[in-house]
Amino acid sequence: MTYTVLTLFPEIIDAYFAASIMAKAVERGIVSYRAVNIRDFALDRHHTCDDAPYGGGPGMLMLPEPLGRAMEAAGAGPKKSADPTAERPTAERPTAERPTAERPTAERRVIYLSPSGRTFDQALAGELAACRELIILCGRYEGIDQRIIDRYVDEEISVGDYVLSSGETAALVLIDATYRLVDRVIASESLEEETFSGGLLEYPQYTRPEIYDTLQVPDVLLSGHHENIRRWRLRKRVEKTCALRPDLIRRGLERGLFDGETRGLIQEIQGHE
Repeated sequence: MTYTVLTLFPEIIDAYFAASIMAKAVERGIVSYRAVNIRDFALDRHHTCDDAPYGGGPGMLMLPEPLGRAMEAAGAGPKKSADPTAERPTAERPTAERPTAERPTAERRVIYLSPSGRTFDQALAGELAACRELIILCGRYEGIDQRIIDRYVDEEISVGDYVLSSGETAALVLIDATYRLVDRVIASESLEEETFSGGLLEYPQYTRPEIYDTLQVPDVLLSGHHENIRRWRLRKRVEKTCALRPDLIRRGLERGLFDGETRGLIQEIQGHE
């Protein structure tokens, strides 16, 4: 998986890829990245990348010329649906190494992080993790010129119903949720029963010491009886999801995500509420 991130602040991206599990994934060659500094493609000696919006209004918008030049340098050529009569940026043209005709594909997807976009969730994270490359555009200020979205962006994605001052922050959320799903980054068994897998939240977990203050680890986890532990964990997942995210229970039932054992627990637990 390759992440190509277009940003005004590449140091934010560099720092993330140099730490923790991500750094190990990069070292092992499972993940790679490029932080493209949009200011390098500005048209003036001051590296100006923003200006006031037409029609008035507060704040500044990111200029289309530096963004378009940066997009093409990153390999994101115009979409088929883009206006063929519109003037192309004067940056280097796409080549055979930077295909433009067939996007979006499972190979590459161009994403703009925006509060207006499709809500990001675990299912979308899995979909994006299957791509060979994600080209991610980080906005700032009041956003970017709409023509860049129309010409280059395959999909706008929102990480939640709130506004951030930094597109980089949103991009790191998307990157963190997707790279861990890439094969060999994390052991597959670690992903099987975590939050949102199978439509349920994760069960509570405990480690040493056996007694912390006056709180003790549940006896079943000390029993060594694997089947009893499995059943306990499943019950706790269902209890937790029913209590905290009943919307996930409804969605899972509608989509047929749960097996008979899980459905029986849901009925039992909801019947006692």
